[in-house]
Amino acid sequence: MFQTTSNKILFKKTAFFAAVFLLMVLIFSSGAYFGYNQRPAMEKVLTVINKDSQIRSATTTPIDFEPFWKTWNAIEEKYVSNDGLSGQEMVWGAIEGLAKSLGDPYTVFFPPEEKKMFESQIQGNFEGVGMEIGMRNNALTVIAPLKGTPAQQAGIKTGDIILKIDEKPTMEMTLDEAVRLIRGQKGTKVILTIIRKGEEKTREINVVRDRIEIPVIETNGISQKENKEKYAAAEKEIFVIRLFNFNENALIAFRGALREMSLSGKNKLILDLRSNPGGYLEVAVDIASWWLSMGKIVAKEKFSDGREILYRSKGYGALQNIPTVILLNEGSASASEILAGALSEHGKATLVGEKTFGKGSVQELVPITEETFLKVTIARWLTPNGRSISEKGLEPDATVTITEKDEAEKRDPQMEKAVEILTANQ
Repeated sequence: MFQTTSNKILFKKTAFFAAVFLLMVLIFSSGAYFGYNQRPAMEKVLTVINKDSQIRSATTTPIDFEPFWKTWNAIEEKYVSNDGLSGQEMVWGAIEGLAKSLGDPYTVFFPPEEKKMFESQIQGNFEGVGMEIGMRNNALTVIAPLKGTPAQQAGIKTGDIILKIDEKPTMEMTLDEAVRLIRGQKGTKVILTIIRKGEEKTREINVVRDRIEIPVIETNGISQKENKEKYAAAEKEIFVIRLFNFNENALIAFRGALREMSLSGKNKLILDLRSNPGGYLEVAVDIASWWLSMGKIVAKEKFSDGREILYRSKGYGALQNIPTVILLNEGSASASEILAGALSEHGKATLVGEKTFGKGSVQELVPITEETFLKVTIARWLTPNGRSISEKGLEPDATVTITEKDEAEKRDPQMEKAVEILTANQ
């Protein structure tokens, strides 16, 4: 009897402790479950590595990444996709958006396929239409069609705004994406929908891609053949160098042009940089050195932290006392602006024509992974006196435009003004 009662008491105690234990487990589990669901959105993402990598902010303001991870979770949980989600493609897209948020058309992220295409282009793949493009007021704009290329032959002009490439609108397109779409295999066609300054209607221009042979330099007469008789006297003393770009061949070509000028006996110079989209800074510095004495500043490179790098003349000086006029237009950009700005501010050249394009920024390629990189703007170009070239461009000393009537009559009023300046004191 005693044993039965004892067993009942033991059973009741055991049941009581079991119930208490079960209740504690339930309370703990509920708390854990509630806490698990209330954890930061970043911790809910289980398929992403390196989430805790440190971010060094350029500001002291804390950055809240919670909205990003909430968005990531919402997409993974709710988005309906026929092909399934690619987490890595989502990462590439996020980085592209991050670069685009800066509002700088020259800061661009290259995911794997785009990186391969970019590398093939800079290694000498020059099949395309033959024009330099850039961003002006958030619009894809032609800086300059290169001489003798399909773009020039099809009627593309400096300042044309490209609205569509084939059927793709360019409004939200990055500069490098536009370049990739316009370039292509020789013999293929691309349709460019453009709008021209002063016109209301758009135009569709068909351009057949070809292999692009980039011209470097010409030493023509003062103007087109139709006008040469008008300048018979000036021809005897004015030498004209037309420089098309600042590539690695431009240094040797420019030295050759100077030898030709020396042999001609001419003592005045017109340097035609119209529709010259630029090139290497080192080439601009070297060419400027023919006018400037040793150590004179050609350009300044200014970084976000206020640091500056100065680029100075090598002091060749052979053209130091040669009266010079530089011709410019909206297609004169980058290295063209650096050279023209330096010679103008040092009093070595008069600028004639139109306001330049305003491409005065420096880009660096930063590896992100083995298969991707970021092209990021790291500095701005300044003239010797500290004027920013970027976006503002250079204003000429004498503003002269070329009208459609001038083109139809094969007149070059900018060249005429340059001759007028160089012959004014005779």
